[in-house]
Amino acid sequence: MSQAKKRPLEGIRVLEIASMIFGPLAGQYLGDMGAEVIKLEPPEGDLTRHIGPRRSARMGSFFLTSNRNKRSIVVDLKRAEGMEILQRLLAQTDVLIHSMRSPAATRLGLDYAALADKFPSLVYCHVTGYGNDGLYAGRPAYDDIIQAASGLAMLQTVVSGQPRFIPTIVADKISGLHAAYAIMAALMHRAGTGEGQQVDVPMFETMAAFNMMEHQWGHTFEPPLGPMGYEPVSSAARRPYKTQDGYLALLPYSDSHWRRFFELAGAAQVMEDPRFATFAERQKNVQLVWAEIERQVGTKTNAEWLQLLSAEDIPFSVVNRLEDLPNDPHLDSVDFWQIREHPTEGAMRMPRSPMQLSASPADITRLPPNLGEHGADILRGCGYSDAEIERWTLPGGVCAAAK
Repeated sequence: MSQAKKRPLEGIRVLEIASMIFGPLAGQYLGDMGAEVIKLEPPEGDLTRHIGPRRSARMGSFFLTSNRNKRSIVVDLKRAEGMEILQRLLAQTDVLIHSMRSPAATRLGLDYAALADKFPSLVYCHVTGYGNDGLYAGRPAYDDIIQAASGLAMLQTVVSGQPRFIPTIVADKISGLHAAYAIMAALMHRAGTGEGQQVDVPMFETMAAFNMMEHQWGHTFEPPLGPMGYEPVSSAARRPYKTQDGYLALLPYSDSHWRRFFELAGAAQVMEDPRFATFAERQKNVQLVWAEIERQVGTKTNAEWLQLLSAEDIPFSVVNRLEDLPNDPHLDSVDFWQIREHPTEGAMRMPRSPMQLSASPADITRLPPNLGEHGADILRGCGYSDAEIERWTLPGGVCAAAK
């Protein structure tokens, strides 16, 4: 079983001073891989604690989905005692993740220049809206702002006729992934050299690179060889196709895929049209191609297409609703959904890490923490006495250091 195997980041301690999704998601990814993640929260807690359905105060669903495999301590960094605790924590830390804007970090003495001499092996990850050396440095940013800045929202005009945000926090999630792998790269560097380093992960640059991979298109060259925008994916006709009783996503790619699809549809003659005959011709006539697929898909039900296409090697999927995913037979077959019993929140459903490592698999070993739940243990590990810890314990057992 996975619990018997050592996870790849065991022995690495991460201190997370970040709120919302970007930084905390990076911390969760590292925790899944075995890092010990300490989440340092202000007295009011991470804002996401108050977002979404909840069974108890400060344990909203938004918080629960990005804060597993962590311990929580409450520290007031506006007080001298809080800063002293932070310094003790940093002395035991391999990785710092923080989302403070640079002026605030500098005022607290948490800029990289201030910490590098004290903690030369520290991997210092600053998650920001915009790169610290650029013209937009220091601007506040959330997912919607970065979707707008990166051109992602404007791409939606091909579907809706006006800019729209993708209905998922894609900038936060993609940037969190980038932060996690950048931290792991920095840890590899440290393993070989002993050196820590500053790791800056800005959302704007991350999403600009993400968005422009295919859409740079003709502007890949200097001077440009054509316009920006990859038409096959930005076409208004590129969408799931309506069947007689639902929707189907379908993407024949090779010539043989196309030929077989039209044979299954009972329209083999379509491939005799030179505009459909080769990949190059289909690219030139992409709007016509999408329209023909739409017409053919509409002749059958989901079940009929499922029966026909399952025996073929043509990429397709029935279009699921979110509500379908908890019961998806494939996800069930790979134990994707984990049902765990939280000490205060009861049964919780969580997706496991989608990445599977055979020798050192990711795992969920700790459920999302209540606010300050582990403060006493963390302070004890920093050398504080029980009497000192008792002074900082609030009603309900929340250890609010330096209250």
